[in-house]
Amino acid sequence: MAKKNDRKSNLQSKDVVKNKHQVTNNTKSDKIEVEGKVTVVLKGGDYLVELPNGHTVEAYVSGKMRVNMIRILPGDTVTIELSPYDLTRGRIIWNKR
Repeated sequence: MAKKNDRKSNLQSKDVVKNKHQVTNNTKSDKIEVEGKVTVVLKGGDYLVELPNGHTVEAYVSGKMRVNMIRILPGDTVTIELSPYDLTRGRIIWNKR
């Protein structure tokens, strides 16, 4: 009987350890959404996007847009998600044309 009780307590302690060390993912609230205009199409599926404040950001197309083959051309107005950690690189999440 002592072995069963030990096994239960071990399982419970492992569950507690798992909960203590869970890594929180970046949420949507951590991202910065900005509109900009595509100026240049670069090799490898990257784009240079000019923001309204004059800064230029290198951006890539998000997975959903790539899967659905949304075409982005110079002059298109796009919405970009920027990470607060690197404001020079972003992800294009919407094309307004």
